[in-house]
Amino acid sequence: MSLALVYSRAQTGMDAPLVTVEVHISNGLPSLSIVGLPETAVRESKDRVRGAILNSQFEFPARRITINLAPADLPKDGGRYDLPIALGILAASGQIPDRTLQEYEFAGELALSGELRGVHGILPMTLHSRAAGRTIVIPETNATEAALVTAAHIHAPRHLLEITAHLAGDHELAYPPVNSVEVTAGRQPDLADVRGQHQARRALEIAASGGHSLLMIGPPGTGKSLLASRLPGILPLLSENEALESAAISSVSGQAIRPENWRQRRFRSPHHTASAVALVGGGSNPRPGEISLAHNGVLFLDELPEFSRKVLEVLREPLETGHIMISRAACQAEYPARFQLIAAMNPCPCGWLGDTSGRCHCTLEQVQRYRGKISGPLLDRIDMHVEVSRLSYGEIQGPQGESSAVVRKRVTRVRDMQLQRNKSLNSQLTNQQIDDVCALTKEDQSLLHQAMEKLQLSARAYHRILKLARTIADMDKSGNIKTSQLTEAINYRKLDRI
Repeated sequence: MSLALVYSRAQTGMDAPLVTVEVHISNGLPSLSIVGLPETAVRESKDRVRGAILNSQFEFPARRITINLAPADLPKDGGRYDLPIALGILAASGQIPDRTLQEYEFAGELALSGELRGVHGILPMTLHSRAAGRTIVIPETNATEAALVTAAHIHAPRHLLEITAHLAGDHELAYPPVNSVEVTAGRQPDLADVRGQHQARRALEIAASGGHSLLMIGPPGTGKSLLASRLPGILPLLSENEALESAAISSVSGQAIRPENWRQRRFRSPHHTASAVALVGGGSNPRPGEISLAHNGVLFLDELPEFSRKVLEVLREPLETGHIMISRAACQAEYPARFQLIAAMNPCPCGWLGDTSGRCHCTLEQVQRYRGKISGPLLDRIDMHVEVSRLSYGEIQGPQGESSAVVRKRVTRVRDMQLQRNKSLNSQLTNQQIDDVCALTKEDQSLLHQAMEKLQLSARAYHRILKLARTIADMDKSGNIKTSQLTEAINYRKLDRI
């Protein structure tokens, strides 16, 4: 036949829409044209496909070949269409049978020798292929990633000839083995390494238990970065659905996924010179940024005031919504971005404001200018502000604290309690849920009213205090919020008192 249809998939954000590769061969001068909004890498595929077909001992038709990538209004990029285009040409020219092509979806870049090379975004493609009930054929280098999707039908050959032999019925492609690596918490930095800092350790456990954001303020060398790096170790492992979401983002961004730690929570720590695009994502073909790569994990911003103010302001909406919409003239892409924000900063430019040594000589104006780099609306969205003071020699030489494994058990228990009660963590409670599970006595209502008046708190801060108090109550196995728990939650709004 002179017309063949082969299925593949594009990549648009986290979506993988179906693309039908239509190949038509007709009489006329030898030529090959690709239509359907192909970008440079797709237009160049004709040379890779020609070399792969010839070096695989097939005949490249010396006729007029038209390739349509449908739908025509969807931009196509990357080398993933090499394989379906080559199979479409072989099927349209009668060199391989086409009777079973509709049962498969194909993606992969071709070397001139006919070998298959891996491509990005395989995990979303596998998820959509499974939902469509088709078998996906991908390069062997992508097999480990695709096998994370349970119940998906996958073939992962090395060479074009293996696929043509399978379609012709001469050789059956084997399914790659299912990942059987035991998933554990792995070897992560241990909280036992942190000496002293009991208040900061307590705040870190509260933040982990309820998914709350945390800002640590203290002189240099007090352990702020050390504490932040220990947070993933006290968080429970990701569920399978959460791990698939995070792995799909890594797949789209071209990062390697290892089966043994794919359910560990990500810890992203961009440098303070990062741009807004690096943080939230972007580009002409929008790619995920640091906040999406930290989805279901931790985003740590060290030296918070050193970030550009314009860069920090882009965090405001994702902190509230849990996703980011990147809009460009040609396309839009939406990425999930429900991350736990942990930040650290010095109290003043020299870093020693309030230290008992008296070494700070910063003026009030310098301190205000330094802290003014962080906007009020952003600080309002951070649940907890905690002081991390300088350690004494005795505290540095003191005994180790609890290990991450011990704390993780408590955090897991509290999180399970919240998920059973609210279907979400306390940091994600809706206003109606807050009314239901964060009820206060009249005395505590009066206490919170006085705090709001004195500290000039916003409605957002009011709700965040209640969520935080609910988490502290859950940690204490308390059915109702007590006065001491509410007071502790209010005390974590340090920067509202400055």
